[in-house]
Amino acid sequence: MTKNKKDTNTDFEVRSLDTIGKNQDNTSLSTWHNLRYLVFGIAFGIVLIKSEVVSWFRIQEMFRLQSFHMFGVIGSAVAVGAVSVFLIKKFKIKSIQGEEIILPQKTFNKGQIYGGLIFGFGWAMTGACPGPLFAQLGYGAMATSVTILMAIAGTWVYGLLREKLPA
Repeated sequence: MTKNKKDTNTDFEVRSLDTIGKNQDNTSLSTWHNLRYLVFGIAFGIVLIKSEVVSWFRIQEMFRLQSFHMFGVIGSAVAVGAVSVFLIKKFKIKSIQGEEIILPQKTFNKGQIYGGLIFGFGWAMTGACPGPLFAQLGYGAMATSVTILMAIAGTWVYGLLREKLPA
């Protein structure tokens, strides 16, 4: 028996199931619960600005191979992530809610290459990836609003075409 497209889970369905917490219904959330994300976001934006990670000029230097600054920041993030995943697996660290953290094996998909190339071209042309866009806007770079609108439009178009795209 062969499976047709309707019988298989889409990537959205699989990802949305992964985010459901076991203890989610038993937790009452205070107002501070959501405010701490706002505070953390503002602090993270300040760090991005002060470290010049959101600077269009720094990003252009990286893509022109003129400076090590951004490669150092990205390399440091990859190293911290790798060490964190190692420690989570080795010591079976649990989430804040006490749930086991499960890191599923990922399978390679050629769409990741295409998506990465599109992402990289967009990053090189606009001087920003999605996270720092809002920090740039908050910093006063009003031209970033065009990039944000185009990112939203691109996400909307992807949503329309996702089922028609090759797997």
